[in-house]
Amino acid sequence: MKRKDQIINFVVTIIVALILAQFLPWWSVMVAGFVSSLFFSLKKFAVFFVPFLAIFVFWTLYAYVGAAQNDFTLSRKISNLLTLGGSEYTLITVTGVIGGLAAGISALLGKQLSVLVKKD
Repeated sequence: MKRKDQIINFVVTIIVALILAQFLPWWSVMVAGFVSSLFFSLKKFAVFFVPFLAIFVFWTLYAYVGAAQNDFTLSRKISNLLTLGGSEYTLITVTGVIGGLAAGISALLGKQLSVLVKKD
């Protein structure tokens, strides 16, 4: 049952993030992580890690597809500005990590809120 809950949370996080990304700015991944952990409870480290991994995969693929449309030209230039050595793949990975951290932290907040509401 534990693994099933993790998979459901992973999929729900990506689906909510996909839908919200069409209408909201970058912080929509935080809403996705919050909502998924609020309604699909996980335990211990999985509360942070499952939404982190879901949004990491989502943003990495989203950034890769966007960058591939212009042969990674803009990604290379931004990578030089951020002193990442001009590596477009490093920039895409950093993008995924930032999104994953945002989703993981908001998932922790969603879990804490669900625990708080259940106590009353």
